[in-house]
Amino acid sequence: MDHLPVEVIGNILSRLRGARDVVIASATCRKWREAYRKHLLALSFNTADSPFYRDISTNRLEILITQTIFQTTGLQGLSVTMDDANKFSAATVIAWLMYTRDTLRRLSYNVRTTPNVNVLDICGRQKLEALVLAHNSITGVEPSFQRFPCLKSLSLSYVSISALDLNLMLGACPVIESLELVSLEIAMSDAQVTIELSSPTLKSVYFDGISLDKFILEADCIEFLHMKDCVLEVFELIGNGTLKHFKLDDVSVIHLDIVETSDSLEVVDVNHFTMVWPKFYQMISRSQNLRKLRLWDVVFDDDDEIIDLESIAAGFAQLTHLSLSYDLKDGAAHYSLQGNTLLENVTMLELGWTVINDVFSIWVEELLRRCPNLRKLIIYGVVSETKTQGDCQILATFTWSIVQLMRKYIHVEVQFEYE
Repeated sequence: MDHLPVEVIGNILSRLRGARDVVIASATCRKWREAYRKHLLALSFNTADSPFYRDISTNRLEILITQTIFQTTGLQGLSVTMDDANKFSAATVIAWLMYTRDTLRRLSYNVRTTPNVNVLDICGRQKLEALVLAHNSITGVEPSFQRFPCLKSLSLSYVSISALDLNLMLGACPVIESLELVSLEIAMSDAQVTIELSSPTLKSVYFDGISLDKFILEADCIEFLHMKDCVLEVFELIGNGTLKHFKLDDVSVIHLDIVETSDSLEVVDVNHFTMVWPKFYQMISRSQNLRKLRLWDVVFDDDDEIIDLESIAAGFAQLTHLSLSYDLKDGAAHYSLQGNTLLENVTMLELGWTVINDVFSIWVEELLRRCPNLRKLIIYGVVSETKTQGDCQILATFTWSIVQLMRKYIHVEVQFEYE
């Protein structure tokens, strides 16, 4: 250890989880202390990491954080996440940011202050590459002053901001590639809440807990879009056909339009979603390179509606991974299996049920026939805690039928997942 350069020791200290661990480790010897002061690259203060932060007063905590930060000279990463119990002095927090902003590349800021600290004013026009803001408010964005020329990643969680300021902030980040919006509090200017965002450089977008009337996103280079727990009347994605990964997780949207960007889709993953299958299929049907299609716990607008397996087989010849789980009805299930087009490239098949019945076994058998090169089958099921004799008999019959069926497909690995 004596022969380690101080720069290497600085890198070692920077990889420790919390600031308290860094300070303790730096007390090892004079060389480690020097590495802490001159070559430390990252510090993290998080009340979730150690009960120590909760056991001392807010004033004492302010002093400790200030002393720890001010003993460093070139921090590139700073994370400060404090719980609701701590409300810091704005002057103290501003001092932390002013001291580190010239070298800072990554900032994660979740601090409640009195009054509110305008992080954009302090860190704008600097070298910041990643910014995570939580439980904060943003007002009156000035793109010419609050500009982030190097920012590639922006995350806003539980932040109060207007639709206009959000678009202005995005415009103030000319090289941004990743955007994450979680449970925003959108300041309303009228009865209808509408957001229009535009960025020529965005590649990855994640929305969680967003409720709006209308959301329009224009992103010419977008490749990844994930929406979770969102309630929207209209969502429209405008782009140049670059989207590769599209995921919906427990989303309610009346009008969904990603047609312009769907040409390059490789993954479509839909979970807990109400759909009109013909419209949804038309929306993704241009995706000739689709490799994975997951339609899990989907509900149809029309009770008689089904997922047409023939259209999947004919439309997505490159598909290798298929996952299907929805309520199977006798007539609808029979109709969905019509046709003979094979899914020749599918090697992974995942099938699930909410209520097990004889139809499910027939469905599994037909899908196995359609996938001649299948290597692995995973069956997911829900087994109720209270089981009658009839329930047990149905499960036993199903298990027996699958065992019999798989004797025809000995080359396929079978796995069962029950919950």
